[in-house]
Amino acid sequence: MTQTSTRRGACSATGASAQNGRCVPNGPNGAEGLKRELSLVQAVALNMIDMVGIGPFVVLPLVIGIMGGPQHVLAWLAGAALALLDGCIWAEFGAAMPQAGGSYVFLRESYGPRWGRMIAFLFIWQTMIQAPLVVASAAIGFAQYLSFLVPLNAVTRRAASGALVIAVTCLLYRKISTIGKITVALWLTVLAILSWFIIGGLSHFNPRLAFDYPPGAWDCRWAFWVVLGQASVKTMYSYMGYYNVCHLGGEIRDPEKNIPRAIFISILGIAAIYLAMQYAVVGVVPWREAKESTFIVSTLIERLYGHAAADVATVLVLWIAFASLFAVMLGYSRVPYAAALDGNFFKVMGRLHPTKGFPHISLLWLGGTAFVFSLLFRLSDVINGILAMRILVQFIGGAAGLMLLHARIGRARLPFRMWLYPLPAVIAIVLWSSILVSTGWRFAVSGLGMTLAGAAVYLILNGVPPRRSPT
Repeated sequence: MTQTSTRRGACSATGASAQNGRCVPNGPNGAEGLKRELSLVQAVALNMIDMVGIGPFVVLPLVIGIMGGPQHVLAWLAGAALALLDGCIWAEFGAAMPQAGGSYVFLRESYGPRWGRMIAFLFIWQTMIQAPLVVASAAIGFAQYLSFLVPLNAVTRRAASGALVIAVTCLLYRKISTIGKITVALWLTVLAILSWFIIGGLSHFNPRLAFDYPPGAWDCRWAFWVVLGQASVKTMYSYMGYYNVCHLGGEIRDPEKNIPRAIFISILGIAAIYLAMQYAVVGVVPWREAKESTFIVSTLIERLYGHAAADVATVLVLWIAFASLFAVMLGYSRVPYAAALDGNFFKVMGRLHPTKGFPHISLLWLGGTAFVFSLLFRLSDVINGILAMRILVQFIGGAAGLMLLHARIGRARLPFRMWLYPLPAVIAIVLWSSILVSTGWRFAVSGLGMTLAGAAVYLILNGVPPRRSPT
């Protein structure tokens, strides 16, 4: 085999083409017909507003309650550490395979011709449930906070969450260049709102409240680590989204550089914001009170500036939740589209809007399913269910797949290479496994069961993959 053909084969394995002796994304606008119009700033904005959302506002009291004191900050540090380790994996994949679909493409290519399509199918199989659950969780949290302003019963709360999903779906029904501009505007307002919350709390910071550790708070025996794992399940829900830019890989400019940059900038930025927010809250509101608060930010602002200001703060939290849902739905709508292009999902999902050039059928499917889920489920169950379903295939499977890809094509051919390889990938697998166990046996077993059911469906429809691709 000649050197040129060797290079072509290596580039093909990473979803790119060989041009002038190096691997570059397929075509100036990506192989799928999508346009590369999202800049680094817009990519960072999409990731960060996806990550923030309603998550930190609804899980902060839960994490304090689980940890039983201000040492709850450890759970937020643990979440940031896992996000950074896993971010190394996504950065390598995203730079090497900048296409729509993210994990679908990564799993298909990294597991090779025999098992790649099956593993990618499993990702789509679980995404059919967990992606609408992610959207529904944001909508449910939105309705929960809305009840601070407007009295809502069980029926009207579900109606509010469903209406939000419909509204965001309508807003996303437009071309990607317009979406990028909307995203930056949402991101700037989110940063301004969070800055007000944090500066307000830290300017009234009381160290006696912030470091009021209960007896036994640092008793690091087995029970401590079990509790830390349970709390980290909640914080990881709030960090989710650092990989959103990979789902939009076919629409990012200069993806070999901008995808890794967007991932790490967004993780470090959000981690700093979350840690500052913890001390802004527990430095003003005693942790024993904070853990019982359903509207923790509203409680904080009310303590500082009065009830009218708390109403304003609640409106701003709702705005953040809306912005996050916008980014979440945008990223996930590209996943069924990528699978449909590959012939591994319903063909209709691969259709682009005739004039606006975005996968409108995929978006409508996501919005419609999320609308139904937002009417059916509770937030606490949704959070655990989301993680349990994603960990096996998307996170553990992705880390293992990256190591297989390294073994098959070599590290030198990858545009971005993580530091201290393979240590971050190995540690990520261990930590994700502990998070899966910490979701509780009911959710862990259901996640495993869904994966096995998907494998059975694939084998029934396609049979056992041959050892070699047909010539």
